[in-house]
This record gives sequence, C-alpha cells and structure tokens, in this order.
Amino acid sequence: MIWSVIGITALAGMGGTGMGGLLSCLFRKDSSKTVSLLLSFAAGVMTSVVCFDLLTEALHPDGMGNDVGLVVIGVLVGYVVIALLNAWIDRNTNHEVAHIDENHPRTADSLEELTHANHLQEHREGRQPRSGLFLAGLVMAAAIALHNVPEGMVIGASFARTAQETLLNRGGLTMAIVIGLHNIPEGMAVAVPLISGGMSKTRSVIVTALTGFPTILGALLGFTVGAMGPVALALSLSFASGAMLYVVFGELLPESILMWRSKLPATATIIGMLTGVVIIYM
Repeated sequence: MIWSVIGITALAGMGGTGMGGLLSCLFRKDSSKTVSLLLSFAAGVMTSVVCFDLLTEALHPDGMGNDVGLVVIGVLVGYVVIALLNAWIDRNTNHEVAHIDENHPRTADSLEELTHANHLQEHREGRQPRSGLFLAGLVMAAAIALHNVPEGMVIGASFARTAQETLLNRGGLTMAIVIGLHNIPEGMAVAVPLISGGMSKTRSVIVTALTGFPTILGALLGFTVGAMGPVALALSLSFASGAMLYVVFGELLPESILMWRSKLPATATIIGMLTGVVIIYM
C-alpha cells in the first residue's frame, strides 16, 4: 500500500521534473503556448480537486462533522507556508539576471525568461562566463527540490483518506497527475541553465529528475499524518488544499497568462475544471 503511494509520487515528482529536463533538450524554442495551455489545464483540474474533493473531505473526515475553523486555519497555514517558500526561492534566484541590463525583468515573464533561454546570447557574447549559468541551475535545483516537499504532502494526504483502496483513490491519482504536469516547467527551469553551463544533456536530465525526489519524502509525511485520525486527516487535507490554492493562483495561472496573452489559457482552465469534476463524481 505505502509502496504504491511512493511509486505514484515518484512518477509525479521525479517523472515530472525529469520530463521537463528532457523537453528542454528537445524542444527549447516556441514552446510557451504549449506550456501555457498545460499549466492552465492543470490549474483547472487542481482547483476542482481542491474545492470538490479535498476540502469536502477535510470538512467531513470519515463521514463525521468537523470544525470549519480548523479547516480554515489549515488552509491559511498551507497557503502562507508555500507563499513564503516561493518568496525565498524568488529572492535567491532572481539576482542572477541582473547582469544583462538594469531594465531586465526581476521575475519570470515568459517561458524563455523562466528557463533562462534568453540569456544564452548574452553569455555567448562573453558578457559572463558559462559557470554563471551552471551555478544558477544548481541554485534553481536546490530551490525546486525544497519546494517539492509540500507538494508531496498534498499527494500523501490525498491517498491517506482511503488507505485500504490506495490505487482506487481518484483524488490522490488526480493530484499526482496535476503535480506531475506542474513539475514539467520546473524541470525546464533547472535543466536549461545546467546544459548552457556545460553539463551534458544526459547528466542534466538526471540531476533535474533528482530534484523531484523530495516529493516522495513529502508524500510519506502527508500520508503518515493523514492516517493518524480524523482531526489529523482534516488538518493534513486543509494544509494540502491551502498549498495547492497558492500553486494555482500564485503560480500556474499567472505564469500561463504571462506566457501567452490569449483567451485560450482561460478556456484550458475551464476544460481542466470540468475534467476534474468528471474524475471526482464519475
């Protein structure tokens, strides 16, 4: 049972980031629109799972009533923890872009900016040694590895609800899928600067995939806490919900819109939400 959770989480965490690393080797250009739709769809599915599945279960663990205040606190804690973690990541990764010029964006405003692909020409012209990009990739890898721990908790908490039917837990499987999709652009953000800094493509993909390993540790923690009892399950699911709400509204949707200023990302989000409803209630 626990091995099933570990295996599924490994596919979502290491598989997702590893896929991003692989795609960065194969499709480095003109992929903003595709990733934008991918992120929007994942955000829609994730929103449905949080609102119609995780929070519903948190309010009524094991079919019993629960304190709404407890759930609200859990959601707020999850949201704030992930927000602070992302603020730390931004502060420790944005400094590397200052070498281009004073007008350079301080945050990712396109897939090219996210993956540092638009920095390549600057480095090729000799404005900074390749080691700068390599170190940037290592910093990004460490930050994303830390970021993956609470994401793993979301998967573990989702599976903890029906410990006797792990593989039939559609909420847990769905959450693993959407987190795996979310990890693809994160993997690209790690692999591109590593490759540009001189690391071989094979080793870059391996290192990128390893940044997803902490997802497994988070899943074990979320599963263990969630299995302790109704109150612990409610807190675990509430924390997971808050974390995912930040990921959706603080990362996925803003990034997808910035990557492609079109109406189609919104359409992909709605399709994702409806897909989530179908998965949950069918």
